[in-house]
Amino acid sequence: MSKKLEITLTRSLIGRPNDQRVTVNTLGLRKMHQTVVLDDNAAIRGMINKVSHLVTVKEQ
Repeated sequence: MSKKLEITLTRSLIGRPNDQRVTVNTLGLRKMHQTVVLDDNAAIRGMINKVSHLVTVKEQ
């Protein structure tokens, strides 16, 4: 059974560079305090590292 990550957008995208906006949208986050559950893999971890100051992550 693969592990899951619960990712929540906790900081606003206003004033952020376009590459960070695209990364957050690629994770499936559209609104503040929205939470998505994604599989834990290297690609998702890399995206989380890029926008770690904007999101909170819980392992399930």
